[in-house]
Amino acid sequence: MSNIDPVPGYQTHDRSARSDRSVRQQAATRRTALAVCTVADVAAGLLGLWILLFLLDANQANVFVEFVRGTADRLAWWARDIFTMDTEGLRVALNYGLPAVMYLLIGHGIAARLNRA
Repeated sequence: MSNIDPVPGYQTHDRSARSDRSVRQQAATRRTALAVCTVADVAAGLLGLWILLFLLDANQANVFVEFVRGTADRLAWWARDIFTMDTEGLRVALNYGLPAVMYLLIGHGIAARLNRA
């Protein structure tokens, strides 16, 4: 008989297996948080790039500019025409800048919450 076993013949729980599972779970949570941050940053970056291309009067017929504009339109569908300014540059900056800020705040907030858990 062993003095360590509470009941002879039964398996004891290995604490290192539990801590290993906890470490793996924390790593998975951190990877998920990083993915959420990355998606939010890319979305905000594309919106910011469209604002910059618009303000610099980029060639609208260029394939890259068309791609950035189309992607920005899909990302900012919910915020389009919230602000109706007479100045076209200010209107684009506000209507595409608001979703960019919201994506950053929400994405990084979710990632922070995941890292805290």
